[in-house]
Amino acid sequence: MTAYFERLDDSRFRATEAVGGAWDPTEQHIAPALGLLTHAVERAFAGRLADGLQLGRLSFDILGTMPIDVVQIETRMLRPGRTVELVEATMSHGGRASVILRAWMMARHDTETLAGNAFPSMPSREELEDWRGFDAWPGEFVRTVDVHGKRLEQGRAQVWLRPRVPLLEGEPVSATGRLLSILDIANGITPRFAPQDVLFPNIDLTAHLFAEPQGEWLGFDTTVAYGVSGLGVTQTVLHDESRVIGTCAQGLTVRPRR
Repeated sequence: MTAYFERLDDSRFRATEAVGGAWDPTEQHIAPALGLLTHAVERAFAGRLADGLQLGRLSFDILGTMPIDVVQIETRMLRPGRTVELVEATMSHGGRASVILRAWMMARHDTETLAGNAFPSMPSREELEDWRGFDAWPGEFVRTVDVHGKRLEQGRAQVWLRPRVPLLEGEPVSATGRLLSILDIANGITPRFAPQDVLFPNIDLTAHLFAEPQGEWLGFDTTVAYGVSGLGVTQTVLHDESRVIGTCAQGLTVRPRR
């Protein structure tokens, strides 16, 4: 397997076996699809990004599952502007929309003297061991990442991940697209209960970025919470190898297996 997807034409892509899902290996894991939507937005609006805009928020609504098959992506501008723009990309399979991305692109300004955050730091990759936390999951996708990490407590872990498989065969992908191609894996890093006992798929993912990731490895400082009525959230602070770069939240539907 050389990539998660192969391009067929300007809007159609064939998923490979590398995207095999964790809930059902015959369906796509949504993570590579989110990366592909991000790449499609960057490609469709490359001129605006070159003019000084940058992706700040990417919000995905997951409308349904997809088989490992051909998908189609369409993009459009929702709210044009000189300094802030809202764009949309929709991934469909068989004429049915499966994922919708809405992304805010915002102007660049020099805020180096203002930069800072109060998020806690993560241990370096060298301080953490090889991670076996994905052994409980089926599917090929979770086997395509290198992982070092540790579980701090029930529902809390810190891990470093690196995809071994490129997002798209024979096509350059930005660091942001590469991050998004594995970001949804956060929900499976440190579940509060084993997936064999409890279902907790996410119905969305929203990433807020304040720096473009650099380097091969991405740090996930992940915390999971379940409520008393079937709702949950997976919250992640994102790192590259030198700094915090943003946050990610995933809304969950939680239910015991019967």
